Amino acid sequence: MGRRFRQWVQNFLRWFKPGLGIKRWMLVILAGITLLGIGLGILLLDIYRTNTGNSAILTFLSVASLRFLPRILRVVIFGGLGIGLVVYGIWGLNRSLLRPFLRPGHTVIDQLSDFRRRDRGPRVVAIGGGHGLSTLLRGLKAHTRNLTAIVTVADDGGSSGRLRESFGILPPGDIRNCLAALSNDEALLTQLFQYRFSGAPELEGHSFGNLFITALTDITGSFEEAIAESGRALSVSGRVLPSTLHDVRLVADMRLPHVVNEVRVQGESKIPEMAGRVRRVWLEPNNPPAFPPALQAVLNADLIVIGPGSLYTSLLPNLLVPDLLAAIQSSRAVKVYVSNIATQKGETDLYTCFDHVRALEEQAGGNFFDLVLCNENYEGSLEPASQWVQADEKSRTDPRLYCADLIDADHPWRHDSVKLSQVLMDLFSERTGPLSDHVG
Repeated sequence: MGRRFRQWVQNFLRWFKPGLGIKRWMLVILAGITLLGIGLGILLLDIYRTNTGNSAILTFLSVASLRFLPRILRVVIFGGLGIGLVVYGIWGLNRSLLRPFLRPGHTVIDQLSDFRRRDRGPRVVAIGGGHGLSTLLRGLKAHTRNLTAIVTVADDGGSSGRLRESFGILPPGDIRNCLAALSNDEALLTQLFQYRFSGAPELEGHSFGNLFITALTDITGSFEEAIAESGRALSVSGRVLPSTLHDVRLVADMRLPHVVNEVRVQGESKIPEMAGRVRRVWLEPNNPPAFPPALQAVLNADLIVIGPGSLYTSLLPNLLVPDLLAAIQSSRAVKVYVSNIATQKGETDLYTCFDHVRALEEQAGGNFFDLVLCNENYEGSLEPASQWVQADEKSRTDPRLYCADLIDADHPWRHDSVKLSQVLMDLFSERTGPLSDHVG
């Protein structure tokens, strides 16, 4: 008990260290409280004062309390000054404490209001991988802080693939993109994390973010702890979790042009390069266990969003983790599929919105989604060999379908993060009612 008391006293005295800019505001608050006390003393003195005796103390109090002025004026002077100094002192103290955390151009009240609003937001789980998931997260973080991204770990190409082979860690690329998207200082951190080295053969093609996560994995001793520490360092709004911690590979049976028999393709990065039609995909080793925190996030979610992202190489690998799929099926959350804006060469050539939903529900089960969200704006030029993913006649007979303008005007083949997140929040509110009905 004595040790705790001494520690408390030491921590309290640390607030009075020079240079913190706190003592002055404490004195202002103390002065305000003193004036309020004098104002209260005036009232008590006038009420209980008797005319007997000529006490020196009463004479002094009469002069100090400005008794020669009307009572109401004295109360206003002392009470008003006291309240003003207390309010001013509290404002200055809060500003001094929060100054290191204020973003330029934002006031304390604006940041506090925004923090509380997003803190009461729905529990959202976004599942996928690639740039589509980071685009979705970039928009959703403006609506809620209760945000979890569950990312596939089947990537084996580029920098992630090289680090995976060299260090035996899970691929950090998609996780890096999600962390950058959720960062509260995204403008600078995105440039830093997405920066790719060039010139040196050993570093050629590697991104700084991938190397950062790899180094943290070695320092902390675990990949999941490295992700958590990266999130703290980047001050992210939410969490990024791998779907599984097992070293899995994506394998596909594909039908290629001018080839009679199906061809087996091993590796996530090789599937789009084959320019064929995917017939079936699976993970090796089969039935990997899901990451427990990811299961907990899914079961506690209010809204689960799958997509946008590469159908066979970003979305389906998550659903191929049996425990994770079972948790999504069991969850009472609203489940939404966000269809891609455009087809992807070698993976979803000529696919409509219906084809995307069918491929996912063949793995997950019929009526897996509560809502299907599809773009309806086809203005702009797409990348070569890509076509619009449209809601065809089969899709329009599905009562779950909702179409809206979702494209990024500068990059029509991508979703606009603001438009997409706003439509999702509007649809969620329509289905569930006010946030206070489902957020504890």
